[in-house]
Parts: sequence; structure tokens; C-alpha cells
Amino acid sequence: MYSVYQHWDPLEVCLVGSSYPPEFYSWISNPRARSVMEKIAEETEEDYQQLIRLLKSFNVDVIRLTHNSQDLQLAKHGYKIPLMVPRDYGAVIGTNLYADLNTVAKGYKGCKDPSWPDVVTLSDFENLDIAIKQECINDHDVLPTGFDTAIQSISSQYENVYSGLFNSFQIDSANITRLGKDLYFGVSPDMHESWIQNQAQIQEHFAEYRCHYVPTLGHSDSTYCPVVPGLIIGLHDIPSYAESFPDWEIVHLPDQSWAQVEDFLKLKRKNGGRWWVPGEENNDDFNDMVDRWMSHWVGFVEETVFDVNMLVIDEHNVIVNNYNKKVFQAFERYGITPHICNFRHRYFWDGGIHCITLDLARRGTLKDYFPERN
Repeated sequence: MYSVYQHWDPLEVCLVGSSYPPEFYSWISNPRARSVMEKIAEETEEDYQQLIRLLKSFNVDVIRLTHNSQDLQLAKHGYKIPLMVPRDYGAVIGTNLYADLNTVAKGYKGCKDPSWPDVVTLSDFENLDIAIKQECINDHDVLPTGFDTAIQSISSQYENVYSGLFNSFQIDSANITRLGKDLYFGVSPDMHESWIQNQAQIQEHFAEYRCHYVPTLGHSDSTYCPVVPGLIIGLHDIPSYAESFPDWEIVHLPDQSWAQVEDFLKLKRKNGGRWWVPGEENNDDFNDMVDRWMSHWVGFVEETVFDVNMLVIDEHNVIVNNYNKKVFQAFERYGITPHICNFRHRYFWDGGIHCITLDLARRGTLKDYFPERN
């Protein structure tokens, strides 16, 4: 049976995401924009393959997400985002798998039909009027069917499979940190009220664990990473770390990651993130964004910004996006070997090494790192 109790236990089975292939962007009429998107697609797959080779060198069984022809066809109309970030849609806690199965969309910020519910099943989505579908493009986390297929293929390896439970709890799987008997839920300021409302239910469901919340700005895995027992790499100096992880070393990295690419992100937000929607290829903002991305931002983040969005293989090996002297010195103190696997377009796709993977099985048993809490 598959299980994950601590995210630094030896990784055995890992799901790896996928982006659209270069030929997907053949519909873009502007050759300048099309060539940039094709290049991004090519380099993204190169980086995926580098990551897969690295994982396999540690004898990790890799399951790759794939797009079918229907996925690609719907994507051209804006109905489906690529299978980039499986971490956002699932988590393994103990011997249980939690996944957003058979779900097309979460939220409806861009949908003008108020009758569309927060969570839409595949059958619901197919029954929506085509005009409504067109109003709902790109303002949703649209879950491709390829994720369902991959998860269902290994579902028998778990004691229980919960579909949509995290949605009912209003928590995100990318905000969960598993440290044995302690589960930490990253809670952003806008989600604090929902955490208060659902905290009792969450603790009741995870009765064998101690559930805590850690204030974060965005997904926890992009804010901090407990690499091994005793060491945390974090972007922000959050006071609650001392309470949540007493006597642990906190390596604080101010002015790293998203803060360093704010100018680019402003441009991306101005364009609404709609960089694959038909018609946007002639948008000046779009052209400005893709030109800037290829000519400046990729090299900038590769050389300057360290991403705490890391994947721990075991207590002695961790996959990182690039080099940082302060972090690597800390790794050396703890006997950790960093393995650089540069996911060059992580800020374009909004996903780092941890986001684009999902650990499905790790070799280990449930441990208690803070027994005094009992």
C-alpha cells in the first residue's frame, strides 16, 4: 500500500506534470508570439525530461501526466489549462489519497452566469451552454481529465480515496505540510476566516494527527520548506515558525522568489494571464509580455532568484531550481546534497519543482517529532 507520512522519507513513486507541446500553438497568427510560445513549450519539456531522469537515478517510479486529443482541442478554446501542477489537485496523507477527481472548475470569477456552482463536475460542464463556457475561460483552475486517469490508475494502492474533500474544507493541497503526527496548513490572510470555520471538522477528520495553521502569503510550498528535521528554508520571517517548529533552524531569504519578479507579474496580471486565448496574440500587452519573458526574465530569475519550491527526495538529497550560497551552506551543515534542476519557465507557468510533482508514495512510518505536544 502506498503512503506518505513525512515529505523527507525516501521518495518511491512520483507524479510529474506536463505542458502543451509546441505544435499546440500553431493557431497563433502572429509569428513573433507563436515562436516564443513554441520555444517556451520546447524548453519546458526539456526541463521536465531532466527532472524525470534525475528522479529515476534515485530509483523513483515516475508516472507522467499526458494530454489526450480532447484536452488539446478544449484547451484551444480556453476550457482547459495544461497538466502542469498536480500538487494543486492532490495530496497523500498517511495511506489516504485526497484528490479533486471528476472536477472541471473551482470558482467562477470570469463566468457571467451566477448559476454556475463553485465546483462543476464533468457532466455539469458538458451541459453548460456554449456561450456560458466561453465566458468562463481562463478564470478557473480547470482540471484536465488526464489527472483523473492517472489517479484512478493507482487508486487501489490506498486505503481510502477522498474526492473533493479538501474543497469542502476550503483548503488547498499545496498548503499542506506533512511532518509525521503534525499536519501544517498554510493559511493566507483571505482564507483565515474559512480556516476558523472549518478547523474543527479538519481536526475531526485527521483525528490521529495534530493540525496546525501557519500564516502564509500564497501557497505554503512557495513560502517555506521544512527540508529535514531541524531545518526550514523560508522566504518570510514569520514569527509563528518559532512556535510551530521549536528549536529548528530557520534560514530566512528576504527579497527572493515572487518579490523579485513583481514587474513581470504586474504585466502578466494586466493581461489577465490569458496568454493562450485565441485573439490575444495580437494584443500589445501579450506581445510585450512574451518579448520581455524571453529576452530578460528567464535569465534574471535563473541567476538571481532562489525558489523554496523544492522537492525532497530523502533526508540527504533535495531537488532545487538553482544555486543560493546561504541555502547551500545550510544544506552542507545538515549533510544534504542539493541537485539543481532548473525549471526555467516556472514563473510563466506559476509552478516550481514541488508544484509540478506529486509524491504518491514514500518509504517510512508515522513518526512524532514533537512528542511533548501529547
